[in-house]
Amino acid sequence: MCESTNSVKLKLVLVRLLCCCATACPFIFATSVVPCAFYCKSAEMAELMENEVVRAFSTYAVIVVVKMLLMGPITSYNRFTRGSFSNEEDVARKSAEEKKKLLKTHPDVERVRRCHQNDLENIIPFVTVGLLYALTGPELSVALLHFRIFAGARIFHTITYIGALPQPSRGLSWVVGMLVTFSMAYRVLNTVLFL
Repeated sequence: MCESTNSVKLKLVLVRLLCCCATACPFIFATSVVPCAFYCKSAEMAELMENEVVRAFSTYAVIVVVKMLLMGPITSYNRFTRGSFSNEEDVARKSAEEKKKLLKTHPDVERVRRCHQNDLENIIPFVTVGLLYALTGPELSVALLHFRIFAGARIFHTITYIGALPQPSRGLSWVVGMLVTFSMAYRVLNTVLFL
């Protein structure tokens, strides 16, 4: 399949996706200039989900997003076990002396928070670029390689960050994840670049 055909397919899928969003939530798109010349049916979305690359992307995107979501409870666990709170209302029922002890930072809590922040900075771009990449019609084996390496790199990054493993383990896992995202972005731009 030539690149121009992939570009046309990607644009068609994006228009269908926007149309489905407009149909599902007309309030958001009421003032939008997005034309919806055809009705989206659930069959069209089902057809999109039959694409093996899109299904693979969905699987790995959910894995890394769930990993990112778990960072919140891990942060809370560390706050309670380390007695480290950052907001007045979190310790409102304590005495003034206890408040002073509890309203402080703790290195373990801050480490988990920084890891969570790093997830936000890397997983959100992966999900965005990865969806566009999946829609460009790459080979399944190449797409799986991208998705698996990214998921593995992010999981390893979290283990090295929270476990305080020596560098360059954390740095290398971050670089590997970023390179995967840039590789997918290159494919998307190479397929649909329109200047």
